Amino acid sequence: MIRVQTVKEHGQYRSFTIDGHAGYAEAGEDIVCAAVSALVINALNSIEQFTEDAFTCDCQDGMIKSWEFTAEVSKETELLMDSLMLGLSSVQKSYGDRYLEIDDCGKSEITGGGFHAVRRV
Repeated sequence: MIRVQTVKEHGQYRSFTIDGHAGYAEAGEDIVCAAVSALVINALNSIEQFTEDAFTCDCQDGMIKSWEFTAEVSKETELLMDSLMLGLSSVQKSYGDRYLEIDDCGKSEITGGGFHAVRRV
């Protein structure tokens, strides 16, 4: 199981931690792990690329384990983190909490839905 924890203080994200493996399928075939990895890596890369917010990152064996913001974060980072949590919530709802557990300390109001196709006319 993948375990994710976010910590918010005074309504702002302070840290993000991730640990474990989904165990949905064999290594290299695990779509839950792939989805979570893509969301986490994209969020961290986006925060680094599109904001000036400072953070420290703990990576071990090429895997992101955690990051912590070292000062107040911008609205852009809040949006990127909310987007990350929405994506993770969607994966959890689609595949179940048997594979992904989300501990949102400080309880953000993200309540991700499943995957939905939108058709515009």
